[in-house]
Amino acid sequence: MPRKPGITDELIIKMYKDGNLYKEIIPVVGLSDRAIRNILYKHGIAMNRGQSSGQPRKHKVNENFFKNWSNEMAWVLGLFLTDGCVSARTNTITFSQKDEGILQLVAKFMEADYILAPTGKTRLTPTLIINSKEIKTDLEMMGISSNKSLTVPFPDIPNEFLPAFVRGVIDGDGWVQKRGYVMNVTSGSLLFAEGLLSVFQNWKLRSEITLEFSQVGNPIYRIWVKGKYDLPKLGKIIYNENINEYVSYKRERLTQRLIDHPIL
Repeated sequence: MPRKPGITDELIIKMYKDGNLYKEIIPVVGLSDRAIRNILYKHGIAMNRGQSSGQPRKHKVNENFFKNWSNEMAWVLGLFLTDGCVSARTNTITFSQKDEGILQLVAKFMEADYILAPTGKTRLTPTLIINSKEIKTDLEMMGISSNKSLTVPFPDIPNEFLPAFVRGVIDGDGWVQKRGYVMNVTSGSLLFAEGLLSVFQNWKLRSEITLEFSQVGNPIYRIWVKGKYDLPKLGKIIYNENINEYVSYKRERLTQRLIDHPIL
C-alpha cells in the first residue's frame, strides 16, 4: 500500500498522538496499520494498547446531548444535518466548517473537548471530531446515518424548537443574498427538502424547491425563500430565541431589513 503524496512521518506521528485510531489514519496516509506501527517504532513513539486494539479514544462529551430537546440541541442538529458526517466504520461523528467559531460553539453546547482532525491535502476545512457510540446511536434513531446526504429525512422536531433547528440548517449550508432578498438551502435528500419547504410554507413564507443534478448525476435540491418582506420575516422567526453567542453574516443579511419592516 503506497504512502500518499505529502504524507510525512511527522504527520503520521501527530495524528497518532492526537488520538486517532489506526483505521482513521490508514485512509488519510495510505499505509497499512503495520506500516504505521513500524514508523512509530522507528521514531521511538510509545504505542497505546487501546489504540492498537481499536478502542475509541476517550474525549469528554455529553453523551445525552441528543436525547433532550433544547434550542441548543436543535441548532446543533440542524448544523449537523448540513455540515456533519457519521463514520460508517467507527463511533465517530464530525462537523466541518470554515468558521471555527461555529465549531467552538458546538463543542461548548455538547460539553465536548475541542478536538480537530489533522489537516492535509484531503482535508482543508476545520473538522471537529466527537467519539461516542451513544450519540451515533441517537442520531441513527433519527434516520441520520453514514450515507445521509441523499436519504436523510426531515426530523420530527417539536414546534417550539423548529426556529433553532432551521437556524442551524442555514448556518450550516444556507446561502443568503447580500441585499437580503433571496435565501436558499441545498440538500441531496428530497425528504429533507420537502420537510423544510413545508416548514417555510407553514410560516407563510414565499418558498419553492428547484432541482439540479451534479456532474455524477446526483440530485441537488435548493429550497428557496424569496422576497423583501419574506426574508426579514424569516430572520425574525429564527433569531427570536436565546442562542445569541454566534452572529454570522447570514444573520446580518437576513435581519438587515427588519428596521424597514419592524411590524413583521
